[in-house]
Amino acid sequence: MRHRKRSRRLVTKWEHRISLMRNQVTDLLRHGRITTTLAKAKELRRVADRMITLAKRGDLASRRRALAFIRDKAVVRKLFGELREKYMDRPGGYTRIVKIGPRRGDAAMMAIVELVEEKLQHKRSKKKIEAERKAEKEIREALKKEEAKTSEEPKAEAAPSEEETSSPQVEDASSGEVSSEDQAKVSPGSETSKAV
Repeated sequence: MRHRKRSRRLVTKWEHRISLMRNQVTDLLRHGRITTTLAKAKELRRVADRMITLAKRGDLASRRRALAFIRDKAVVRKLFGELREKYMDRPGGYTRIVKIGPRRGDAAMMAIVELVEEKLQHKRSKKKIEAERKAEKEIREALKKEEAKTSEEPKAEAAPSEEETSSPQVEDASSGEVSSEDQAKVSPGSETSKAV
């Protein structure tokens, strides 16, 4: 029984299957795309993605694990150099399978397996876009309120209030000084308070 066995039975012996996967992963990483049957392509995608994930880790143990499987130093160098930088921001899905139709002769479904070239662009959801717009609108409104407050304050300081202009300054007849009650009414920026 083959219960809980995930791998596809591509060939009869497991040594042959491992060798087949090694060769296909090596060719895929070397050339960027290969043509194979659909079943082999689906199995190859699992192994190739695992190798690129090892490259993204980038430590010595990961390099040795990749070398144990791929066994071509030039391909491993390319994997840990060029391909690592290319897929560093991508969280998965490094390969693409494109079906190309049945093969002449045995009508096996064929597919192209290729490394994904374009950069990943996240589509922003409508909720996030609306939330960002709402936040920007609130910030703009807060800035407008602050600007309005700051523009009103200098006007209020520059023009004295009606009470200050209408209140007479009573001087003591004997000393010629301004009384303390009247001095409190006068604003601190006026000339009389500076003189005292």
